[in-house]
Amino acid sequence: MTRAECLRLLTGGAAGALLGALPRVAGAQPVYDFWFTRLRYDSGDWDVDRRMPANVLTSLVDYTNLRVDPEERVVSLADPAMLTAPFCYLSGHTLVEFNQAEAANFERYVRNGGFVFVDDCNHDIDGLFARSFERQMARMFGEDSLVTLPNDHPIYSSFFTFDGPPATSFELNGWGDDLVHDYLKGIVINGRVAVLYSNKDYGCEWDYDWRNKRFLAEDNTRFAVNIIIYALTA
Repeated sequence: MTRAECLRLLTGGAAGALLGALPRVAGAQPVYDFWFTRLRYDSGDWDVDRRMPANVLTSLVDYTNLRVDPEERVVSLADPAMLTAPFCYLSGHTLVEFNQAEAANFERYVRNGGFVFVDDCNHDIDGLFARSFERQMARMFGEDSLVTLPNDHPIYSSFFTFDGPPATSFELNGWGDDLVHDYLKGIVINGRVAVLYSNKDYGCEWDYDWRNKRFLAEDNTRFAVNIIIYALTA
């Protein structure tokens, strides 16, 4: 069984039987299928949307049978430890200017099967974060490496079904560049999205006190589940 096949089972009805067959060792550290890794980088304000990871992790527990580490892990982009993460998150408002070690790790991780979700907190296609991050990607992967994802891309049906990227309240309220961005972009490596890039500010959209989730007409973190399941199984 491949890793992808195993993870598909864990998100479906066969999870209980599969997990029941796993050996349990007294005193052993818990084994996780998923842990949320936030990337710390030197140039900008990486430490944003602090409540968001907990809400996303709760949704993974609610909707899937993945064994989820309940704690967010913060790892320096320059640290080789980030190369083992199943999923990485990078965000901010200001300048993104990777140093040599950060750039080397980012490119190595992406080219070797990793997945990074990059979210622009400015929700602005011409803001400082967007311009500087896109410049970094052009240097690493080529000028035309960031491509628009069609609204029927598999990421929109990897778990729940969407007809494209859900809009955020920040866009709908006219903040940022006053545009509703009706697409996401990505860098595709070997047929799969390896860098998912958003100007929609999902991080802020999912950053709320967990007790307020009951007031939502529809759980807005469901799309985060899609992103993560795609990252683990594509």
